[in-house]
Amino acid sequence: MTTLFISDLHLDDSRPAITALFEDYLASDEARAADAFYILGDLVEAWIGDDDDAELPGRIATATRGLSDAGVPVYFMAGNRDFLLGQAFADRAGMILLEDGVVHDLYGTPTLLMHGDLLCTDDVQYQQFRQQVRNPAWGAQILSMPLEARRAFAAKARSESRERTGSISEAIMDVNQQTVETTMREKGVHRLVHGHTHRPAIHDFALDGNPARRIVLGDWYDHGSVLTVDPDGLALRGLQLPKA
Repeated sequence: MTTLFISDLHLDDSRPAITALFEDYLASDEARAADAFYILGDLVEAWIGDDDDAELPGRIATATRGLSDAGVPVYFMAGNRDFLLGQAFADRAGMILLEDGVVHDLYGTPTLLMHGDLLCTDDVQYQQFRQQVRNPAWGAQILSMPLEARRAFAAKARSESRERTGSISEAIMDVNQQTVETTMREKGVHRLVHGHTHRPAIHDFALDGNPARRIVLGDWYDHGSVLTVDPDGLALRGLQLPKA
């Protein structure tokens, strides 16, 4: 009995070894024996629409559909890079879409699941940007553009994001502890799993006098990262690329 979590893969044609690692892991005995498999956002570097005819979305759909067809529910929660992923691709990929901030019971422990960007409230500029791009009208306008125009738009947005990330404090881009505690209190939980910050760790703290835990998933830039949860506890570990 094991439930698996991953996030922040940022799959992209420029890092084919990571895409292969993702495919191999979803086909592994560990994944195929899981009770459920969760992807908590930023599966790809940029999602330009469910109608993208590039090779990468097809490979992703084949991998997730294979796991789903093996009897493992595959849950997907959008991140800041793939919030335009919709029901059409989810159906193709055998994935169940989740709203950010859902609570799932994991072996008797209610657990809040988030991508994590909503917790980074010190980054006021990002939160304003997030509100703008999550507007359905904005999304509809982008998706009405031709594919090539969307590819160019996504490339420009990635470049601007890299420039901004390199120019602001890492502390500002991390979660705000008060926001974490307020969110967990509102949801009535003492355990939270999220990604986004690329700072894998398990944080234990007190919430209203009771033990609480925040688990941060790792990114997949240089290697994989997976959280395993079972009735006896949890473990956060890396997945190494095959040796050349």
